[in-house]
Amino acid sequence: MSDKSKAVKKTITYKPHERMAALRNLSVPEQCAVFLELSPYVQQTILRKLKTLEIVDLLDHMDMQQAEHALAKIGDAKRRARIVKRLKGEVKEKMEYFLRFHPQASLEIITFNYVFLSETKTVAVAADVVDEHYAETGKYPEILVHRDGELVGEVALSKMVRARNTATLKKLIQPIETIGYQADVSEIISKLTDTDQRKLVVIDHDTSVLGVVYANAARQLFGHLPGESLYDFAGVDDSERPFDNISRKVNSRYRWLILNLATTFLASSVVLIYQDTLDALTILAIYMPVIAGMGGNAATQTFAIMVRGITLGTISLKNAAPAIWNELAAGLLNGIIIGAIVALISAVWNGEPLLGLVVALALIGAHLVAAVSGAVVPLFMKHIGKDPAATSTIFISTVTDVMGLFFLLGLATWIML
Repeated sequence: MSDKSKAVKKTITYKPHERMAALRNLSVPEQCAVFLELSPYVQQTILRKLKTLEIVDLLDHMDMQQAEHALAKIGDAKRRARIVKRLKGEVKEKMEYFLRFHPQASLEIITFNYVFLSETKTVAVAADVVDEHYAETGKYPEILVHRDGELVGEVALSKMVRARNTATLKKLIQPIETIGYQADVSEIISKLTDTDQRKLVVIDHDTSVLGVVYANAARQLFGHLPGESLYDFAGVDDSERPFDNISRKVNSRYRWLILNLATTFLASSVVLIYQDTLDALTILAIYMPVIAGMGGNAATQTFAIMVRGITLGTISLKNAAPAIWNELAAGLLNGIIIGAIVALISAVWNGEPLLGLVVALALIGAHLVAAVSGAVVPLFMKHIGKDPAATSTIFISTVTDVMGLFFLLGLATWIML
């Protein structure tokens, strides 16, 4: 325990009026480390004064045994039940989020069979804790070690039994691989399959331990091709693979290409509607491929980001609203930048400020459409069970082309004629 924690422990123990303020001035890991060093009476007093959410955060940093002992000090059975329900719900939700790396992964792959001890504890004290854990569960736990509540490593049971009883755990610590439960799926897969260590500690955003995953158990889910299994993780089992045979490639594509052929006539119909405008302002023909090309490229950028998120399991139609708004804002700013450049070129090259204004506004509109379609279409295709990578571009290109030409020709008709 650090000098700061020792001083706080002394204040909490001997100065009741300053007790809660001193405790709340610590980080949650430090609160847990200090709390576990207090007498049962002081612990019980603190638990009565803490809010439910504060107790949940505190228990979240303890191992199961420590949490059970702390809960036993809460006299109100109804309050104790609420805390347990809240704690279990949060842990389960986070662990299920972590387990998105494989559709067959379940909570059974994660073990909570560990004890969480301060590095200042002696081997004798640790042995008593291990014995108590074994008596309750019939299993020897993993020994995880913390410094002021922050995980610093583990102690192997084989090392502990050979050490002197008076030795502190600090002298026996060895590193342990950790990963946040919110990590990208690719990082989780890499750590589970490439790490030389036999286990991985899953930690919360506040560094508390959520559970332990054994690498061997995880590898059994992947077989020998974890990278290729990403198709399965994304829920697109029928997606086309790079090395599929020719017939499968043709069979998976030709229907969508036929649909694409039909949708291209929509863009042509826009040109037909504004034929009189094109006859009067033939210079617009120069800018038609610019509008279509820039809109298509902007949509492709958004589309690539969304497909990556879908593949990694980090985004779906349900939680996509913030991402779509961000893409929309980015599309607006990019449209303004590109539109201003093209407007300047048009004004200098063609000597037509109004033409520059029309093209600039059309580019802004095209970028906004590109942002929305590039984000929403792949998410929707995934939602209805289609492969977003193979099917989305047809609809995205149609929307960007049609709307881009509509903005250019419509604005030209309104402003310049």
